Amino acid sequence: MQVLSSLAAAKKRHRDCKIVRRYGRVFVICKSNPRFKAVQGKSKKR
Repeated sequence: MQVLSSLAAAKKRHRDCKIVRRYGRVFVICKSNPRFKAVQGKSKKR
């Protein structure tokens, strides 16, 4: 999984890529090609 400062380029990598917000972070999820996974943002202390 890549840590990216900008997800603008990651959005257009593959047609199956989806952008999801979880735990205060932004994730790029791709079921068909898992090497396109990415995360942006720091998590907050729980």
